[in-house]
Amino acid sequence: MLFKQQALLRQKLFVLGSLAIGSLLYLVARVGSLDRLQPLCPIDGRFGPRGQDEIPLRALQFKRGLLHEFRKGNATKEQIRLHNLVQQIPKAIIIGVRKGGTRALLEMLNLHPAVVKASQEIHFFDNDENYAKGIEWYRKKMPFSYPHQITIEKSPAYFITEEVPERIYKMNSSIKLLIIVREPTTRAISDYTQVLEGKERKNKTYYKFEKLAIDPNTCEVNTKYKAVRTSIYTKHLERWLKYFPIEQFHIVDGDRLITEPLPELQLVEKFLNLPPRISQYNLYFNATRGFYCLRFNIVFNKCLAGSKGRIHPEVDTSVITKLRKFFHPFNQKFYQITGRTFNWP
Repeated sequence: MLFKQQALLRQKLFVLGSLAIGSLLYLVARVGSLDRLQPLCPIDGRFGPRGQDEIPLRALQFKRGLLHEFRKGNATKEQIRLHNLVQQIPKAIIIGVRKGGTRALLEMLNLHPAVVKASQEIHFFDNDENYAKGIEWYRKKMPFSYPHQITIEKSPAYFITEEVPERIYKMNSSIKLLIIVREPTTRAISDYTQVLEGKERKNKTYYKFEKLAIDPNTCEVNTKYKAVRTSIYTKHLERWLKYFPIEQFHIVDGDRLITEPLPELQLVEKFLNLPPRISQYNLYFNATRGFYCLRFNIVFNKCLAGSKGRIHPEVDTSVITKLRKFFHPFNQKFYQITGRTFNWP
C-alpha cells in the first residue's frame, strides 16, 4: 500500500515538474518571440496623416523586389489593389543640370526606402507634344509606390527650357526642386564629350571644343553654343525664381557627389524631410571604375552605367582660362542667390 502511494506521488511530481518546465520553456520562447517582433523604435518620418495604411520604412526595404515586378508590368490590378500601390505625381523633381550628375543623384536617392524613382526621363514639361497629353499621362509614367513614399523624376532639360517653370508651378506650386551643378567649364567640356561620343559612334566628324566654345570672329566666348549657355547657371535660375522661392530649391554639389557622396545625400534627405537612412554602408568605392557604387543590401549592388566618367579630350589651357574668367561673375551671383559657395576657379 505504501509502495503504491509513493509511486503515485512520484508520478504526480513528475507530471507537475514537466508542466512547470514546459511552461517555463513556453514563456522563454514567447518573450524571445516578442522581443524579435517588437520594433526597436517607432519610425519618426511619416508622410501624411497617421492611419492604418501607414507602412514603416523598414518594411518598405523588403518590398523593393515587389515594386520592381510591378514596374516591369507583371502585376495584376488585384495585386496592385491588395498592396495599396499607387502611381503618384512627383513630390520632388531633379530639374538639372545636364552633365552635372543627375543620374547619379537619382540612383543614390533611390537607396532611401521612402524614395521611388522614375527609371526613364519623362520629358513632360519640356516637350510640347508630351505636355499636350495632360497631367494624367504624366502620372501614368510614374512607378508604382506606397502612398507615403516620395516619387522623384529627373529630366535635366527642364532647367534650361523657358516654358518649364510655369508648367511645373501650375501642377504643384509647393514642389521641391533639386539642381545639381559642377564647375561650369568642366561641365561644358563633359557636355561636349557626350555629344562627341555620339558623333563618333555614327562615324561622323565634329568640331573641336575650342572652335565651338570660342567665337572665331571675336575670339570671345561663344554664348550661342549650348554647352556654354547651360553652364551660366544664374541666368536659368533667375527665370525659375519668378515662380518659386529660393527655399524650394536645393543645390547639390555634383563634384563632391563624385568624391564624397554621403554628406551631399544627407543634405538632400534633410531638404526632403526624410528620416536619415542612407549610410556609408550603402556606398562603396569601386577602384576599377573610379566611382562610388551602390549597395542596397547584402545581395544587391549596383554601379552606374559605363558611359559615366568619360575621358575628356585635352582642351587648350588658354581656352579653359578664358571660359573660367567668363563664368566667374555669373558664379559669384549664383553663390549669392543660393547661399552656397563652391570652390570654382
